[in-house]
Amino acid sequence: MKKTISYLLVGVSALAMLTLGGCSKSSSLPPIGGYNTANDVAPANLLAHWSFDNTNNEVISGTAPTTATGNSFVTGQVGQALNLSSGYLLYPTITALSSANAFPSVTVSLWVKISNNGTAQTNLFGITQALAAQKDWNTGPLNVYVETGNHKATSDTLQVHSDFATYTTGSVQNGDNVNAYGTAGTDFQWVTSGGSWMHYVMEYDGTGSNIDLYVNGVIVSNNKFRNRTYTPAGSTTAVGIGVITVTPPTQVIIGGWPNITTGFTGGSAAQTWQTLMTGSLDEVRVYSKALSTTEIGALYSFGKAGR
Repeated sequence: MKKTISYLLVGVSALAMLTLGGCSKSSSLPPIGGYNTANDVAPANLLAHWSFDNTNNEVISGTAPTTATGNSFVTGQVGQALNLSSGYLLYPTITALSSANAFPSVTVSLWVKISNNGTAQTNLFGITQALAAQKDWNTGPLNVYVETGNHKATSDTLQVHSDFATYTTGSVQNGDNVNAYGTAGTDFQWVTSGGSWMHYVMEYDGTGSNIDLYVNGVIVSNNKFRNRTYTPAGSTTAVGIGVITVTPPTQVIIGGWPNITTGFTGGSAAQTWQTLMTGSLDEVRVYSKALSTTEIGALYSFGKAGR
């Protein structure tokens, strides 16, 4: 009698598994924020996308890195992810990112899992000038980084920081923002995601000259620094920096700073505060506009759901 009951339970369990499996395969997943997939968010403005699903290639253009060091793949926030151990990826020119007006406004969205090291800063993603033309790390046009050296390695508090540069006026104009300085909770928000996956977004609105940083769908950067201005020569009145104008050709670096160590022959030697990345990245996307809070929220929700 015990054997009969046992066999019956096994049969019921197997049938249930088949039924559930059948439902999973035949049913579509519900929309999030009115979108069916993350790729439905601002598709006309999506310039580049790295999924890191067992490939280092930028998936829209198929561009492979010219240099890949300290890299492997691990389980990510969505599928597989890039894992770097004191490593970086360097890419040749990606056409969509390399015209003068490729991204007058810009959003970079990515998932990152990283911890503090207590000694140096980590550049997650950068769009740079050509290897021989890039003179210094902050001559642009973009760096999206984490100040992993600003807190002890045991701390889960992360300081996110991003900057941009434009040559609209003929000479370089820079702007940045960070979740620091002033009063926490009023001027900026703490980020306590060290060692766990977090959704990190940098966006710059060239029309309003505003730069904002989001973590897990929430603005965390300093509201006093978001509007970026400069004073033109011969004037005493500050004006908005305005749209980003790129000096092509550009290149992309992931996990490293643009310096001689990473192949930028026109630049400076690596500075003591710069380090190669140790951590993981997933679902890196670059858009030619400042995404809305709804669009950023949708990207966060899709990633959080593993989609």
